[in-house]
Amino acid sequence: MAAKALIDSPETVVTAAIDGLVSSNPHLARLDGYPDIKVVIDATFDKSSSVAVISGGGSGHEPAMAGYVGRGMLAAAVCGEVFASPSEDAVLAAIRAVTGPAGCLLIVMNYTGDRLNFGAAAERAKVEGLKVEMVVTADDCALKAKAAVGRRGIAGTVLVHKIAGATAAAGGSLEEVKAAAEGAAASIGTMGASLSGCTVFGQPSSDRLGPQEFEMGLGIHGEPGAYRERMRPMSGIVDEMVSRIAGETDSYLPVEKGDRVVLLVNNLGSTTPLEMHGAAAAAARLVQSQLNATVERLYIGPFMTSLGMHGLSVTLLRGANEAIMKLLDAPTEAPAWPSAPAIYAPDKAPLPLPTGPNDETEEQAAGAAAGSGTDTEQAQTVRRCLEAACRALHAAEAELNALDGKVGDGDCGSTLAKGASAIQAALQSGALPLGDPASTALALASLAGRSMGGTSGAIYKLCMTAAGASLRQQGQQGLTLPAAAAALLAGVAAISKYGGAQLGDRTMLDALGPAAEALNVMANDWQAAEAAADAAASAAEAGAEATCSMTAAAGRASYVPAEQQEGTPDPGARAVAIWLRAVANAL
Repeated sequence: MAAKALIDSPETVVTAAIDGLVSSNPHLARLDGYPDIKVVIDATFDKSSSVAVISGGGSGHEPAMAGYVGRGMLAAAVCGEVFASPSEDAVLAAIRAVTGPAGCLLIVMNYTGDRLNFGAAAERAKVEGLKVEMVVTADDCALKAKAAVGRRGIAGTVLVHKIAGATAAAGGSLEEVKAAAEGAAASIGTMGASLSGCTVFGQPSSDRLGPQEFEMGLGIHGEPGAYRERMRPMSGIVDEMVSRIAGETDSYLPVEKGDRVVLLVNNLGSTTPLEMHGAAAAAARLVQSQLNATVERLYIGPFMTSLGMHGLSVTLLRGANEAIMKLLDAPTEAPAWPSAPAIYAPDKAPLPLPTGPNDETEEQAAGAAAGSGTDTEQAQTVRRCLEAACRALHAAEAELNALDGKVGDGDCGSTLAKGASAIQAALQSGALPLGDPASTALALASLAGRSMGGTSGAIYKLCMTAAGASLRQQGQQGLTLPAAAAALLAGVAAISKYGGAQLGDRTMLDALGPAAEALNVMANDWQAAEAAADAAASAAEAGAEATCSMTAAAGRASYVPAEQQEGTPDPGARAVAIWLRAVANAL
């Protein structure tokens, strides 16, 4: 069965893509002649005075080559069908369209079909009196060169495009543009690695590689690589790629100590930005540490892809002198070339974290804790309540995970247990200012955010931050029942405001909200703290039980079918009931 793809048909995918590219870039146009002639040109190119740089090849490598058409790079790109060389007639049409008295340079990747068709078109153009030269790129370092065919041309070709195009835009003659292209082509080496093959439109998915295999040195048309290996960490794969290109022994592109190089890390199609940037950073470090070279420019992104291949290639260009960098940095209207110079800056020091008036260093926090009256009766009561709540959350870890496994990702208990462990460690070290209620709440907020992470950490941090702000605004030196009730109500309001949940949405608010209200009522009735805590815990327990019949309207559980939630309390609400009951019992 053919692999799925977002196309109308394999027969029209290339022309549809060209139409989309041309229509979204004002300076681009295409020649008539679909489907045999698929040529994208720079409609603003002045062929009366400038050398035209033309490239092309099979499609499926986008943004190459049509994405590099624009002032300062290519004057035209000739597109074939997917992985198929364009015809001689299509190449000749491109030459005729953009070549004037200054002539044109064809930059061709080293594949037999491309060389034959571009070469035949060049000879026909010469018969017509046009000045045409051709440079072949062959930067693949995966295989030893065959005498008859040589190495393949791959992603390093894009650097040749840029250098030649910038030379032409600066007024260079055909001889100078050709010399610049030849110099760049002789100074590049590329090595690719991939976790998958590529799937051609209309064909079955490739299953050449096993789940624990990757391929080194594979071509950009889905050809098998030079060899396969078992998966290993990314840094080891990149190390091998750099060594194959420019290592000390048997390398294709020897780099000497102190050389200045350009590094291009190319996405072969479906590699994520996280993978790409990590691999690029590793490659740059290796070039500097192993080759003792200086990375002057670091390009990262999809420059020459292979449809949806999950892999990347690394290209090195040695001899990156000031003239080369000026050509690479020169402005271009080509839509696929980076708009800003890719200057590599390895030694950027991290900027200091901004601080606020309530932030404290660890030393300040320890000092505040030491001076906050942690040995007072109220401080000892706060300690006892926190210790009880933490023990209860640890004991309930399995229960809460099981509840969460029915409606979420099964980690509610483990997440809260992490928070409990962090609080226990802070109590043990004396880092909590237990004699200052506002500072205690803010310190607990910070602990929750750092130790728990995710949504639960954010919710508890938000709640405790709002509670701490309430206590500070009240100017409380000691913790009274009305102050505690107002603080808890402020926490509930903050969760609802920023999280979007309301009572009845089947969240922790369905336990915490009734508990806060019950505590507030008891505080206004001047009840004892023990009785108020018991009322709050009972209200939380009733609220948590009520979630068994609710349909989730917020949080991850809102995506779970209602029938799967029925009869099961919300794990967040159940957790609130557990630690509140522990606090009540401690009192």
